[in-house]
Amino acid sequence: MIDDFAKSYLHNDLQWIRKVMLSKLDGLSEYDVRRPLTTTGTNLLGLVKHLAATEARYFSEIFDRPSPWPLPRWDSDEAWSSDAMWAAEHETRTAIIDRYRLAGEFTDATVNALPIDAPGHVPWWPRPNVKLFNIMVHVLTETNRHAGHADILREHLDGTVGAGLDPKPLHGQPPAYWTTLRATIEQAAQSASKPH
Repeated sequence: MIDDFAKSYLHNDLQWIRKVMLSKLDGLSEYDVRRPLTTTGTNLLGLVKHLAATEARYFSEIFDRPSPWPLPRWDSDEAWSSDAMWAAEHETRTAIIDRYRLAGEFTDATVNALPIDAPGHVPWWPRPNVKLFNIMVHVLTETNRHAGHADILREHLDGTVGAGLDPKPLHGQPPAYWTTLRATIEQAAQSASKPH
């Protein structure tokens, strides 16, 4: 049946991209997983922390299920500040990773327990009445979006790139290859921006 196929397909993709997200932290120092790498402070550990809260919230209260840990009410200032996309000094890397894994286990249990058309309610959405399908697509989209951010952040840190679980520094190419390609791209951008 297409519903079972869609549910399994989305669920498998979500489980895979979770592993990819965590792999972006592998081999990096405590400083590098936490430091702000954009003007807005985006950092790798903060992305993982955010995704843990996202899964916990969307797969619990939306379907009247208890959350894997106490969550503030969705409409409180604390709800959004507790989901800050950075890790405070007292928040350990291990604790944040463990929480993300716990959220994933909770999500997996929710997905396994409910049919794909199970009704849910997202009070902060313009069309709040949803199905499990909508939430699975939303969380998968959110996770993939942040995995793309993590790809760029990791490349910035040490040149490691790749969407899989076995990323390679600079896609296995020598630095000179990328220097030449980057110069070619820069030249094309400059040429295209000149008035003709």
